Amino acid sequence: MTLPKRAYLALLATSIALVACVGKPGPVGNPAVPQPAKAVAIDAYLGKWYEYGRYEAPFQRDCEGVTADYSLRDDGKIRVVNSCFKGSLDGEFEQSTGRAKIVEDSEGAKLKVSFFGPFYGDYWVLDRGPLDADGMYSWSIVGEPTGRYLWMLTREPQPSQEIRALLESRVKELGYDWSLVRLTKQPFS
Repeated sequence: MTLPKRAYLALLATSIALVACVGKPGPVGNPAVPQPAKAVAIDAYLGKWYEYGRYEAPFQRDCEGVTADYSLRDDGKIRVVNSCFKGSLDGEFEQSTGRAKIVEDSEGAKLKVSFFGPFYGDYWVLDRGPLDADGMYSWSIVGEPTGRYLWMLTREPQPSQEIRALLESRVKELGYDWSLVRLTKQPFS
């Protein structure tokens, strides 16, 4: 069955608009992305995260003070609120709200995340830290199968030297090119 011309044009226009909004992805920084190393208990993953560093992505260009906040929704999905300041910590505040669902049989380490209607992208928690005193993971490394996107998240805006060194070492062990990492400026608390 073929799509009616009007439906085809609407789908084409939506696809073009999505590419224009998201932009061209960056280079592949890991040609062999590993499977997640550990199971993830979603309750221990929820809450506020500060981005320590990332591979620059078109949808995050020039973002500083980046945070991600995860909470449970009434429908069982996860509410995702990403925030940043454009250009500097004093720049214009931007926020985007999406939703995520856990991939079946992934032990909570793989999610599908959407900020654009029915379009979902991969979100893999490749590794994560131990539980802290509050029962929350202290750090995480997030990627996806193409090796073009990478994020390092911590619970503190200014992680300790020990955590920073651990993240760099672990990212390299996972096969990522550290030279592509862009460290994120965060406010001092």
